[in-house]
Amino acid sequence: MSMTATGSDAPGQGAPRAAGTGTAGQDGTRSGTGAVGQDGNRVVPGAGPTTSGSGAPGRRADTPDDDMPRYAPQWLQLREGADAAARAADLLDPLRIRLANLPRRGGDLVIHDLGCGTGSMGRWLAPRLDGAQHWVLHDRDPYLLHFATVGSPSAAADGSRVTVTTQRGDISRLTADALTGASLVTASALLDVLTREEIDRLAAACADAGVPALLTLSVAGRVEFAPGDPLDAEFAEAFNAHQRRGDLLGPDAITAACEAFDRHGATVRVHPSPWRLGPDEAALTEEWLRGWVGAAVEQRPELAERAESYLRSRLAACAAGELSVVVHHSDVLALPRSTGGAK
Repeated sequence: MSMTATGSDAPGQGAPRAAGTGTAGQDGTRSGTGAVGQDGNRVVPGAGPTTSGSGAPGRRADTPDDDMPRYAPQWLQLREGADAAARAADLLDPLRIRLANLPRRGGDLVIHDLGCGTGSMGRWLAPRLDGAQHWVLHDRDPYLLHFATVGSPSAAADGSRVTVTTQRGDISRLTADALTGASLVTASALLDVLTREEIDRLAAACADAGVPALLTLSVAGRVEFAPGDPLDAEFAEAFNAHQRRGDLLGPDAITAACEAFDRHGATVRVHPSPWRLGPDEAALTEEWLRGWVGAAVEQRPELAERAESYLRSRLAACAAGELSVVVHHSDVLALPRSTGGAK
């Protein structure tokens, strides 16, 4: 499985098209065929890959490039501000303490960003850490890697240099050897598009390498609307079921990750990281709504008729500045008890 699919980040072009999976994680829009719009056409989900498919995004390592699910950079850019505001800054102090005690190859922190998308995690985290940093950006999609490289931060919190290299390929079989010399593994909106086996493999690789992991913005399976609507709970339930399709963990990923890292000897901290979407985030809310409703209808086609009026009403409230949404996510910090991996 390629971790291209995180849907976590940023800039670019092209509206997302309907697809079998999508966003990455937290925003809860990874999907699908979509709800029926007012014009009778399918509503385009706000966060799906730009090519159609089924199963986890980029799931097969042997998928030809032309068939590879791709995330629209436009969507990733739209959500980057909400992602940055949501990430749990409270987890940074224990992370900084651990990083300060790690040996550094060549004096740099070496940070592996898994499923980097267009690099929003680096743009958020690098300026919050002191010291020279070298980021290794992992993704399967060369198009997104290009954006990640072009948009990479140039300086750390203390003004030290930040450099990047890219590594294209399938990271679902990540091993401790691949993390030799690493100071930190990080990812955004990744866990909920993984299987239990893949999360265990990630935890084992980090533990065997003695590398901390900061894994942000995994969906928690809860959405709050103000004002509420009687159909909110039904669409939320269908959406959560869509996230759990196949072997994917969706909202169960946080629990699975905590269990896996604990089993491999890490100390795990979890902190909420909700999106709080109000009138100032109307464009993001609109795209998120389309994807959220679209995924629910893909999971339960019998919702399609009610979805049309429900979505129309929600979009109208959003356009009028009368809708607020809290999309709950969680961030995980896993600190290995052994620090022997950063060589």
